[in-house]
Amino acid sequence: MSDSYSDIRFDKDANETAAEFIRDKIRQQVKDPQVAELLVPDSHPYATKRPPLETNYYKTFNRDNVALVDLRSTPLLRIVTSGVETSTTVYDLDSIVLATGFDAMTGPLLRMGVRGRNGLSLGECWQHGPRTHLGLMSAGFPNLFIVTGPQSPSVLYNMPLAIEDHVNWITDCIRYMQERNIKTIEPTAESVAEWVSHTNEIADSTLLAKGHSWYTGDNIPGKPRAFMVYLGGAPRYREICDDIAANGYKGFILDRESQPPLPA
Repeated sequence: MSDSYSDIRFDKDANETAAEFIRDKIRQQVKDPQVAELLVPDSHPYATKRPPLETNYYKTFNRDNVALVDLRSTPLLRIVTSGVETSTTVYDLDSIVLATGFDAMTGPLLRMGVRGRNGLSLGECWQHGPRTHLGLMSAGFPNLFIVTGPQSPSVLYNMPLAIEDHVNWITDCIRYMQERNIKTIEPTAESVAEWVSHTNEIADSTLLAKGHSWYTGDNIPGKPRAFMVYLGGAPRYREICDDIAANGYKGFILDRESQPPLPA
């Protein structure tokens, strides 16, 4: 629906109209009114979190052997021998499937322990949120190419195509460097600042930035809140990347001199 009606992601009233339509459809499928109200999207603008593209998902809650526990009102306290304990009761379980979300966009990169110039870690550089140019590179980290990184279209684009776009751009960049005996490439601090500002400006014009989800890092306690996807669209993003490459990688520092080894 959000792709069919573009104003849903920008206009609060239009979003609420769509959300109420979805809520009514859920209420029609779920027999228990209390369970239905727990399932309807009402804590965030519709489509600012990924909605279930379901096949009999909501009807599952009509089964006698299925119970829905609202952990917002009865928080999970601990896993016990027989199952799990909430603030109100213990649920006996045969098995537990852990599906607790993930540290999207930045988590795997930060856990690698990458360090750039002067020993600067990527975590220190991104302590207030990711700072990239095109979602491809970060200032102070020479030759560190990132595929479908934060502040690129990535997860809100067709992922195989997004990966292909980045791999092609990086391959062309490395070929360009080899042909000219260039040893290192990294974005300027100014180009990073401009890209971060541009990415945030577009995101802030939508309702997506107002949702609480892994798009913004809200699912990870202590993670800096930032909208981490470029929303200008894949065609426009591709044009920007191609234009930068065609202009000798404008906004990047290309160095023909060998740099001193980075600290271990």
